[in-house]
Amino acid sequence: MSNYMPTLKQLQYLVALKEQGHFGKAADSCYVTQSTLSAGIRELESLLGVTLVERTRRVVRFTALGDRIVEKAHRVLREAEELSAIAEASGKPLSGELRMSVIPTIAPFLLPRLLPRLRADRPELKLYLREETTSAAIESLRHGNVDCVLLALPFPTGELESEILFQDRLYVAFPRDDPRDPPDWIGPEMIDESKLLLLEDGHCLKDHALAACNRPELRASAIMMGTSLHTLIQMVDNGLGVTMLPEMAITSGILEHTQIVARPLRSDRAWRDIALVWRKNSPREKEFHLLAGILREASDPPAVMVEAA
Repeated sequence: MSNYMPTLKQLQYLVALKEQGHFGKAADSCYVTQSTLSAGIRELESLLGVTLVERTRRVVRFTALGDRIVEKAHRVLREAEELSAIAEASGKPLSGELRMSVIPTIAPFLLPRLLPRLRADRPELKLYLREETTSAAIESLRHGNVDCVLLALPFPTGELESEILFQDRLYVAFPRDDPRDPPDWIGPEMIDESKLLLLEDGHCLKDHALAACNRPELRASAIMMGTSLHTLIQMVDNGLGVTMLPEMAITSGILEHTQIVARPLRSDRAWRDIALVWRKNSPREKEFHLLAGILREASDPPAVMVEAA
């Protein structure tokens, strides 16, 4: 049995190299020089007596053993971080560092209301944010890169804890001069499948919108090309089709200075659930429930403006 115990720093270097796939980028993410990171990984390999990384001029390739050790390293680093979190949580709640991922269809609409409140009410909290698609955010959470995730359900999260904050209704947005403009709401059967514009794969809002409509032909015919809701708005405003928007985007003014009308979608599931998600048995669970309450208060929107001024 080896008497050598890897250091946390060496494990951090190894995990960063796996995530970045490049020595230079991995070194930047760890705030060290490339030579320091490379030397740390070589020392780890030498003292363990194994090869973890195959190095060529163009490719960084992990061995099968290297992949297994990276998986273990994620768990070790996460446990080490939770040791610090236990001590931190014993002090003032929601103080110190907190890393949160937020999905792109929530971040620009909810964070402007949330952050000023947190700065005022929790000045000792250092909130570090990263914007990621749902799948990437869940992986970041499982690997310990973030402490919690703000996302939309339903989405398969596995054995993670969550608290639903509120329901975010779905609206259909279309050009003001559309002759089918109804007075109050739009049913799924009224949507022309050849004109429906949705976000590209990777954005869960696309799946929520299609599930709410429950029309298989929409999934087959919809044009999935939008990289953001703002991109979709520009396409609709130029008469290229119709799209579906969450209520929080509309109340945040995404339709201002456009010729777009929005009507609520009428269906059995015409909303998405906004939730805060964290790892099961996290020592900061009480803090996450507290943060969820603050998020819920910050989300209280004004009345929906269904037509552009």
